[in-house]
Amino acid sequence: MTAAEKVLTHPMAKYMRTDRLPWIYCPGCSIGIVTNMIARAIEKLDIDFEKIAIVSGIGCTGRVSGYFKTGTFHTTHGRSIAFAEGLKIANPELEVIVVSGDGDIAAIGGNHLIHACRRNIDITVVCVNNFNYGMTGGQFGPTTEHGRYTQTSPRPLGDIEWPFNLVKLAASSGATFVARWTAVQVRRATRSIERGIAHKGFSFIEIVGACPTSYGRSNQLGDGVAMHRHLLEVADIQNGLPPHEAELEYNSRIVCGEFVDIEKPEYTEVLREAQAKMQQQKRK
Repeated sequence: MTAAEKVLTHPMAKYMRTDRLPWIYCPGCSIGIVTNMIARAIEKLDIDFEKIAIVSGIGCTGRVSGYFKTGTFHTTHGRSIAFAEGLKIANPELEVIVVSGDGDIAAIGGNHLIHACRRNIDITVVCVNNFNYGMTGGQFGPTTEHGRYTQTSPRPLGDIEWPFNLVKLAASSGATFVARWTAVQVRRATRSIERGIAHKGFSFIEIVGACPTSYGRSNQLGDGVAMHRHLLEVADIQNGLPPHEAELEYNSRIVCGEFVDIEKPEYTEVLREAQAKMQQQKRK
């Protein structure tokens, strides 16, 4: 083979089902970047790839699981965290990673999110927040900012509701590791995903991304390059800031960093201890 014929292989291709490429994402979408972050975090931690399960729900980000070569599960609407909890309880040795979007996790699956947080079950949730339901045409969702335009909140009013701040929601619900980054802060975000996976307990990492096809077009935010450049300009890194101060104002300031990293008894261990106590009671 000549040098000209040599085909370069992406260093993360070993984790991917390359026969499924090219993937479905629109030009300028952040989800491919986040997929790379997860692969690089797994690489850095040197985890046995056979012991990793990647779970997703429905929507653009929900398609991520299908591109990984390990055990993957594409679940129904809003059920990714509930399914992941079942996996972890059945086999605590698995590293279970959920990757899904803001609509899937915070709206349809919002109840599963808050209860997984309070249980402190040892799974890692990576939520790509693009402020709308991109796959189904760009409807407003629980993270759409007040006054923003979408297919279901058209001009002149825009969205009349107020958005969830996912960092505040996860922290106040009991998550023991909480972070937020944008899709352009790749090294920092990847490092937080690494820490989230290594953390013993429920980890929530929000990645604020760009959806130029639906959300960007509706709000005249420019193409993918413009939207990612904007994310870099408004990101304000404040590691250790109290979560309730981690504001997200798309136009002016997106507070990023790691906000919660605490220890608390992990759910599957508590469950095993409870089972052991019950068995002891039966033997008496």
